[in-house]
Amino acid sequence: MSFSTSLTNHFLIAMPGLQDPNFSRTVTYVCEHTDQGAMGIVINRPLDVRLGELLDQLEIVALRPSVEQIPVYQGGPVQTDRGFVLHTSGPTFDSTLSITSDISVTTSRDVLEAIASGEGPEQTLVALGYAGWGSGQLEQEMSANAWLSGPASDEIIFRMDPGARWLAAAQLLGVDLNLLSGEAGHA
Repeated sequence: MSFSTSLTNHFLIAMPGLQDPNFSRTVTYVCEHTDQGAMGIVINRPLDVRLGELLDQLEIVALRPSVEQIPVYQGGPVQTDRGFVLHTSGPTFDSTLSITSDISVTTSRDVLEAIASGEGPEQTLVALGYAGWGSGQLEQEMSANAWLSGPASDEIIFRMDPGARWLAAAQLLGVDLNLLSGEAGHA
């Protein structure tokens, strides 16, 4: 796969016709896309879980009460018991993948300890699970019109209300998803 076809640092925006309950009306931030497959984090599915609950389970003490109220997201259907933290770049942690110069993803406990102590990255999105595709699978789904793709936006990932992210990500491409039909047509 050439660099120009990689969807790393792009949004995958579920088309209205995508009925898979794991991905219907979702925006997925692609953390890595190679000829081996792709991995991403769904950024608009907050769970009924707050970071304080996860910190309690891990026996990490939050020094600021506001940290306990950070929402946790359903990052995807794969390894839903594993945590992933999308964050703005800055300090690196034991298991950090730099996606761009501005965004990284970390899976190690030390990022949660840093967030709990108030010394974590400036912007974060905490998720349980991830979305994964095997070699060629995402490309096949794209050709079947399951997804729109476009460049990612820090604003949408970290600062926008989760309920507005699906439409906003498509609007970056000039697409109004409210005007698209969920039915596929064939000529």
